[in-house]
Amino acid sequence: MNRMEYGRIESFINSYIPEDEDNLEEIYRQARLDGVPVIRRTTKELIKTILMMKKPDSILEIGTAVGYSALFMSKIMGESTHITTIELDKERAHTAMANIERLGRSQNIYVINADASEALKELPDASYDLIFVDAAKGQYINYYEEVLRLAKKDAVIISDNILQDGEVLESHFTVEKRNRTIHDRIREYLYLIMHDDRVESSILSVGDGVSISIKK
Repeated sequence: MNRMEYGRIESFINSYIPEDEDNLEEIYRQARLDGVPVIRRTTKELIKTILMMKKPDSILEIGTAVGYSALFMSKIMGESTHITTIELDKERAHTAMANIERLGRSQNIYVINADASEALKELPDASYDLIFVDAAKGQYINYYEEVLRLAKKDAVIISDNILQDGEVLESHFTVEKRNRTIHDRIREYLYLIMHDDRVESSILSVGDGVSISIKK
């Protein structure tokens, strides 16, 4: 299946996915207009299904952007689920905080404006039922040990955009030189999660690629 055919399939699926309610759709559309990365609708539907099956009490998100995915997860789970989300970019973190306040979710969504590599070290062991990794793709491999430390037994770890619009399939030498480090690190990350005895993982071609790992 070529990329054009895959794109047609995703567009077909998207046509069946309803828009978000209230101001959440507005946040999504504005983020897209501003070029801010937000989860694809097909990925969002997968996460919704996992949330409803897992019913996590505590969620950690690495990569807040403007708060869309945290707000979406909070909407699905309700105010009893606590969400901690980390964003490096100061402007985006402030926008996320404003969006969270506007939608009345500031009591259960906490935004940390910091480098995730440092912020993760400050969080307590085995604190989260679900961890959603959606930040700089080249850093996934560097976050991994901290993510495992923070995950409870049987926690779900979701990593987004692991196919990089198909670029990760290409040979190292056919990828643009500026993208080769990310390309190699994503491949290293995928190999690790599929061979690490501490987790049970699957790689799915949903959206821009999603990996799902369960901590044993």
